[in-house]
Amino acid sequence: MSLTNSQCQRIAREGGMKPEQVKNSALLFEQGATIPFIARYRKEMTGSLDEVSLSSIQKEITRLHELAKRKATIIDSLEKSQQLTDQLLAKIEQTENLTVLEDIYLPYRPKRRTRAMQAREKGLEPLAMLLFRQQPNALDLSVHLRSLDQQISKEEALAGALDIIAEQISEHQYSREQLRTLFRKKGVINSRVVKKNQHNAQKYNDYFAWSEPVSRVPGHRLLALFRGESEKLLSVSIRPDDKRALEILYRIHLKQSPARAQIEQAIEDGYKRLIAPALETEFRKELKEQADLEAIEVFSNNLRELLLAPPLGQKRVLALDPGFRTGAKLVCLDAQGALLESTTIYPTHGPKQQEQAQQTLHRLVKNHQIEAIAIGNGTASRETEQFVRACDLPEEILITLVNEDGASIYSASEIGRAEFPDHDLTVRGSVSIGRRLQDPLAELVKIDPKSIGVGQYQHDVNQKALKTALDEVVSLCVNRVGVELNSASAELLTHVSGLGPMLAKNIIAYRESHGPFTTRKELHKVPRLGAAAFEQAAGFLRISNSTYPLDASGVHPERYRLVEQMAADYKLSLKELMSSANLRDKIEVSSYITDEVGLPTLLDIMTELEKPGRDPRAQFETFTFAEAINSIEDLHPDMVIPAIITNVTKFGAFADIGVHQDGLIHISELSDRFIKDPAEVVRVRQQVMVRVLSVDKERKRISLSMKKA
Repeated sequence: MSLTNSQCQRIAREGGMKPEQVKNSALLFEQGATIPFIARYRKEMTGSLDEVSLSSIQKEITRLHELAKRKATIIDSLEKSQQLTDQLLAKIEQTENLTVLEDIYLPYRPKRRTRAMQAREKGLEPLAMLLFRQQPNALDLSVHLRSLDQQISKEEALAGALDIIAEQISEHQYSREQLRTLFRKKGVINSRVVKKNQHNAQKYNDYFAWSEPVSRVPGHRLLALFRGESEKLLSVSIRPDDKRALEILYRIHLKQSPARAQIEQAIEDGYKRLIAPALETEFRKELKEQADLEAIEVFSNNLRELLLAPPLGQKRVLALDPGFRTGAKLVCLDAQGALLESTTIYPTHGPKQQEQAQQTLHRLVKNHQIEAIAIGNGTASRETEQFVRACDLPEEILITLVNEDGASIYSASEIGRAEFPDHDLTVRGSVSIGRRLQDPLAELVKIDPKSIGVGQYQHDVNQKALKTALDEVVSLCVNRVGVELNSASAELLTHVSGLGPMLAKNIIAYRESHGPFTTRKELHKVPRLGAAAFEQAAGFLRISNSTYPLDASGVHPERYRLVEQMAADYKLSLKELMSSANLRDKIEVSSYITDEVGLPTLLDIMTELEKPGRDPRAQFETFTFAEAINSIEDLHPDMVIPAIITNVTKFGAFADIGVHQDGLIHISELSDRFIKDPAEVVRVRQQVMVRVLSVDKERKRISLSMKKA
């Protein structure tokens, strides 16, 4: 949808941007451009907005689109019921807030048969209006009763009139706005254990009699409370003090009159029976959405760090999926991740099996010229690691543990079966472990992000919103790194800007039938890959052995002529331009600025020429756990040991210290200074030193600290 000038100005103001940036970004989205493409190749149009700003604009456009659809539905409903007036239409069209829109529509919305409706059917609305206006003769009920078609007692007439007033108060827009503010600022969340289920609720022991101002409750605690409620173990309420709420309504609706006591009664009934339950439901939804956003943001940040973890690169790898009883499944992979050989060894069994395992290991390392050994960090990992390190292998061989979360999901998946139809699950799992060492991003895109183990209450949040956010993270990571066109899997290609599952499969099919791509231009021959998809995708697809040098870089084909012109102007070949920093330094970049190409794009081009197709990920660093620490029994307080961060949440971070049980570093123990968010000081896969605070062997809980002793 197109944004109005006022919408552009509001979005710009809220996001710290310029209206022109918002307007141009919206235009690009309308044309089908993706966030990675806009951020990388349309900097002149957006004023170099990054992915975060572009994502916020896109989300606001989506929200406004949903709002417009809701407005259309409401207007259609009002027209059919003949309730739409010019004034009402103007109010609907002017609002850009869904909550306000629903408040406007509330008095006109079709309802189930209410007590107020029944009272109106008895002809009691005139009496109710007289009472509500609190006029002197409002309580002279006999006058009103004579005008009715049916016999009604004074008590019944008064009760019906008050029901009408209670409903009107509950639908009063200003009253709801004031009470909504009270709920947000002074609401209190209370939880109580459900007595009949108390024996099953021990994990929620802290919340058996819990009370906390909503304004201070963290999202992760809110999700825990809601989960306990959904499991029927906790009873949760969210309300402000009734007295405060009623005082607001009295101030709005009461005045001195003989009917004051009756109006007070209607106000109290309207609040407790109608307004409070409705606002609590609305407020719960609002709080849940906020908590979901917080949890999804945590998950997204962790996933981003995991996907962008440093790759070992194209090295020949021997990978082991350890196990005690069933042994360790072993595979050998070539530098591109292709399976060369597989077998099983038993490094944790008796001396004879260990000797055979050592002989097998030496033979495979020699035969396949192994450069690195990857060991899954699950059951028997430390024992297997110790065995491998004691095997007297060449010193230059890297030996490291690899996080295997989700490997079993891949091994049983359709993707895993398609890649290795003739091998069982254990072989596929070991291959996944080895490939994760070579290139975490290329392997992890094959697994549902929710199976990777870096979330916070991931099963409690809105699953559609979670999937959308995680898909966006995967897409941004894949496009930031770039994809080698001739070796990428269909799963990796799927996330490339402008492609998707169908075009990814078509590229693979074309590659298999015609051989490797020699140039980016050849993409035009892929079925259904049109000009628009080529424009969006081409810059992110690399061909390292292309016959055209720029195809190995992140320079977009639309700028090839510009680079060729640069080379021609300085009497250079493209290869000379890309290989010599001294020659590039002579180029006056600013002289190539045009209406379409500005300095940001030119600087990006020069950076690409310096390191064509460079990988933006950090260099791989080895990590080793403390040698003498293999199980929770080996830990004691004040011990200082190396650790690797496995998950970051809002309440702290979890760290792997090599004992098959992650320890918790509470937010208060992450730094010597006060921090509001653990992400300020730690990230997933970060290598740190920790001090053991306490060990609960029975509950398998380890408390750690990163503070100075």
